[in-house]
Amino acid sequence: MSLARRMQVVLTQEQKMPMETAIKVAFATTDMVHVNQHFGSARSFAVYAVDPEQSEMLEAAQFGDLAQDGNEDKLSVKLQLLEGCAAVYCQAVGASAIKQIVAQGIQPIKVHEGSTIKDLISDLQNEMKSGPSTWLAKAIGRHQAPDPNRFDSMEEEGWDE
Repeated sequence: MSLARRMQVVLTQEQKMPMETAIKVAFATTDMVHVNQHFGSARSFAVYAVDPEQSEMLEAAQFGDLAQDGNEDKLSVKLQLLEGCAAVYCQAVGASAIKQIVAQGIQPIKVHEGSTIKDLISDLQNEMKSGPSTWLAKAIGRHQAPDPNRFDSMEEEGWDE
């Protein structure tokens, strides 16, 4: 299986969302509106940047014909596409895929049938504002630069290098 089409959204510098405050999330979708695909057999993904106040579509990717059942190669191209994502939303995901997704530092999230990307992004933004869950706090922490003053208290205590 291969990546058949990939559309990346090109924005001007003024339109770009500052990625230091956003995380990337992917949605397994056929219509770019609903999360309606199993991870392993997903024919396409929509990738968004999301922060507490706004979201922006970054890219959409479509895959070629998929050989099912036992074809682990079908996951490698999807995992490459998800590089840098904090989470992937799908209707279902197998145990083998979960291991590979988590190994890349991506949180797989299973959603109910009929879930819309718009509503899931809104829920994610509300969680960011109200206090993130463990996986989300880790994802946000990975994308933030270290505090430049993190060693000040050690210096005040008289630590030497």
